[in-house]
Amino acid sequence: MNSGTQPLLEVNNLSKHFGAVRALDDFSMVIQPGEVVALAGDNGAGKTTLIKTISGVFRPSSGEVKLKGEPVSFATPQEARDKGIETIYQDLALADNLSIGANIFLGREPMTRKLGFIPVLDRKKMADAARDTMALLDFHVSRMEAPVSNFSGGQRQAVAIGRAVYWNAQILIMDEPTAALGVPEQRKVISLIHQLKKQGRGIIFISHNLQDIFAVSDRIIVLRRGVMAGERKISETTHDEVVKLMVGG
Repeated sequence: MNSGTQPLLEVNNLSKHFGAVRALDDFSMVIQPGEVVALAGDNGAGKTTLIKTISGVFRPSSGEVKLKGEPVSFATPQEARDKGIETIYQDLALADNLSIGANIFLGREPMTRKLGFIPVLDRKKMADAARDTMALLDFHVSRMEAPVSNFSGGQRQAVAIGRAVYWNAQILIMDEPTAALGVPEQRKVISLIHQLKKQGRGIIFISHNLQDIFAVSDRIIVLRRGVMAGERKISETTHDEVVKLMVGG
């Protein structure tokens, strides 16, 4: 890791308590530009609490988050998005009946003035954004105007990633992005993540699939009961060591 570059994201001594339950306890991590950091751990380890605290769903009980060296605090996920932190959840939150372009702009539709005064959807801008964004991800579908319900799981994942890229996300949090996919589709998502990496974005990659973690990540952080159980460079660890960290052996 190049210590000369400023981290994209710093999480310092972050804690989140729900009453007496310490879902996350004094957790710290750093993500550099172009780095993929995997989060692993059993259900209840604190992964979801961590990403929801970084992305504005929860307010931390203590600790701080810095984005490019600046302390940030988000009241809503929209505030986090506006600052460049985008979370892609397993359910993707796509509108099945709409095209790629319409999904990229969902809730932020561009308007143009027709006849000088009637606002109408700027369909050209939406179509251009879809084409340019998908090209940036080296992703090609034959029918850009088709509703996304026609697409495969890997293609839908690409649309969700494309939306984050279009709005210039610097940190992408990906929650189980390969979970419901077949092997060829998983490979497609892995190659999409490599594209994002080349663009200098930071990725937090949450997965139960160690195969995928080892295929795409630079480092792995293992959480257990809300605390960091260990951190390893992927090049210097094994599946067995990671499993031991997860179960506490």
